[in-house]
Amino acid sequence: MFAMIRKTCRPGILHAIGATALLALGSCASGREQSFAPVDGRAYHLGPGDQVRVITYNDPQLSNTFTVSDNGNIDFPLLGVVPAAGSAPGALAQRIAADLASKGILYQPSVSVEIAQYRPIYILGEVNHPGQYPYQPGMTMLTAVALAGGFTYRAVTGHATDVRHEDLATPAHEGRISRETVLLPGDVVTVEERFF
Repeated sequence: MFAMIRKTCRPGILHAIGATALLALGSCASGREQSFAPVDGRAYHLGPGDQVRVITYNDPQLSNTFTVSDNGNIDFPLLGVVPAAGSAPGALAQRIAADLASKGILYQPSVSVEIAQYRPIYILGEVNHPGQYPYQPGMTMLTAVALAGGFTYRAVTGHATDVRHEDLATPAHEGRISRETVLLPGDVVTVEERFF
């Protein structure tokens, strides 16, 4: 029977059928995956777990390092709860300065906010030491995997799944990332298992 098919079908038709099948399978796989765009030059927005260093030049006693709480606030002396999550460090500095001035605590306050420590990233799945790791600016998926002891022998090494929570106002979203994708603080990277 195979010989009969071989005589009646032209090789070009078989190649066309094979190519069509590959395109169809490729579009099925990519339809359910979302890829993250590369990180651009946008200002970093604070989130729960970030540590910020607030420097108040008019009154050094107010200067300190604060951790953004799970509900997105910092507890600043004399002001109380100050919303921080979703704000760029510069915007948070302006908010603190405005609050200090409006409450009459300082006259023309000069405040700066810098990131003391980013919130951690999490590397899970097929790595030798899954867990929480400190974030460093410019860190890629591959450098994060290296921190986690490298891939296991069962790992898919070309890509991973990332859950990214950009701010408290929007839900987290999941997407596929490549080895060179730059991570953001708070990312949860899962290296998938390869099925033989």
